[in-house]
Amino acid sequence: MTGTSTTPHQTQLWVGVRLFDGTRTHDEPMTLVVADGRIKQMLPSSKQPAQWESDWPVAGRGGVVTPGLIDCHTHLVFGGNRAGEFEQRLEGVSYAEIAAQGGGILSTVNATRSASEDDLFASAKPRLEALIADGVTTIEIKSGYGLSLEHERKMLRVARRLGRELPVDVMTTFLGAHALPPEYKGRADDYITDVCEHMLPALAAEQLVDAVDVFCENIAFSIDQCERVFTASKQHGLPVKGHVEQLSNQHGSELCAQYQALSVDHIEWLDEAGIAAIQRSGTVATLLPGAFYTLRDTTLPPVEKLRQAGVPMAVATDANPGSSPIFQLTLMLNMACTLFRLTPTEALQGVTQNAARALGLGDTHGLLAEGHAATFCHWQADHPAELAYSVQPNRLLSRVFKGELTPL
Repeated sequence: MTGTSTTPHQTQLWVGVRLFDGTRTHDEPMTLVVADGRIKQMLPSSKQPAQWESDWPVAGRGGVVTPGLIDCHTHLVFGGNRAGEFEQRLEGVSYAEIAAQGGGILSTVNATRSASEDDLFASAKPRLEALIADGVTTIEIKSGYGLSLEHERKMLRVARRLGRELPVDVMTTFLGAHALPPEYKGRADDYITDVCEHMLPALAAEQLVDAVDVFCENIAFSIDQCERVFTASKQHGLPVKGHVEQLSNQHGSELCAQYQALSVDHIEWLDEAGIAAIQRSGTVATLLPGAFYTLRDTTLPPVEKLRQAGVPMAVATDANPGSSPIFQLTLMLNMACTLFRLTPTEALQGVTQNAARALGLGDTHGLLAEGHAATFCHWQADHPAELAYSVQPNRLLSRVFKGELTPL
């Protein structure tokens, strides 16, 4: 059952649910009590007082309850699409070759610059609504398709507006160092100066930025250039993260670790030195199986070595128009298991507890615990592992966001 509409102040019950709390699956059916917008109590249903179901409405019975899902790496706001490049790649043209021809990220930059703020909002909204319908309650949205103050600001304003108008927590990330805009061709250092001394201070002052990202790669920016961005970010009190080791090993993860980055993302080419560095810094390794799948990559991220090192692994969609045009986070659960050999529990941790850590929200998001905000999902399933096992839309029975049942 989907339950009835409610306010955060009403007490409601979810009874006889199999509970995944963000760290583990509880072995016996549990009862969840929600009141005043928070989880008031979690206990085995066998110990539930009989009068509770007379005193308070039962919003859900049976099935599986998880924390609200967290998509910790997306590029959700963009103009246009790159279906033509999808066809090119199928004909044998590489991602790097497409970028060298002026396609790739720069083709999206041109479309995004041409779009108005309202246009970008209108196109991003259904993508986010699809993720919300798939159980997402927190999402990170990056800029990086504007590559100028005017257009990066436009993207970040749209991301903030999405968070105001839809029942989801939106974290914004400034990705000015995503690609070299055409007006700076051959002048990458000058562009990084613009990012550090012009764009970042202005956007931070307008409170449009929660974190700062870079693309450290042989087709993007060098270690030295990325470090300049990280230094500027720290001056503004902003945490950092990195697109690193996706296409080659540039040792970007080691740089990220030096700056206590929240996460290192993609990491197919991550080596043992990089693993040791992020293990010491407490940085999350974010796996993006959608990009691996779409680009038909063959270099697997070093999951077993990350596991052995105790590095927390997050999982995200990387939702974007080029390398991962996929807007279903539960599909990533399946891909993380089938492509990268995560266990279903690890995959679920990757879109709950570890995804929260990758956004700097580990203390407040991605867990079900007494006293925490009531943000969770009730699924039609017998066991949490089924969410990774099968690719099946419309399993979400109810979605609770900060104590309120939200329409499905």
